[in-house]
Amino acid sequence: MPSQEIVGPGDTILLHYQLSSPDGTVFENTFDDAPIEITLGQGELAWNLEQCLLGLPLNERHVFMLEPAQAFGCFDERLVQHLALTEFPDGMALAPQMMIEFQLPNGTAMPGTIQEIGQSEAVVDFNHPLSDCPVHFEVEVLKINPKQMM
Repeated sequence: MPSQEIVGPGDTILLHYQLSSPDGTVFENTFDDAPIEITLGQGELAWNLEQCLLGLPLNERHVFMLEPAQAFGCFDERLVQHLALTEFPDGMALAPQMMIEFQLPNGTAMPGTIQEIGQSEAVVDFNHPLSDCPVHFEVEVLKINPKQMM
């Protein structure tokens, strides 16, 4: 009997997924659209969500009920920063709830949501928009391309 294909670290997989809140609010859903392809370990999906995929077989739907700490983390007040308006590009029209990607000194990007705009500074929240939110993660793996050994 052949062994069943399951998702392993570094695999490239084609999948459908849905992220929703316990009350049914849908944040992301690919089931009604084209599936996505990701390579585990490349940061294309949150690390905690990738961990749910490990060991899953093909063509079975699974639902994971994740508490905030298991999903996108708990709200951290230290990630709410006051930034001088001079830190933003000249002429950029800022608005509350606007999400902006900031470049860090090491070259990585960090999204932040503007909470307030004052005379000389803006309050920016760098917490994930779904922090403090329990999440239902529904997934179906459609294809597995195992990690190529070098």
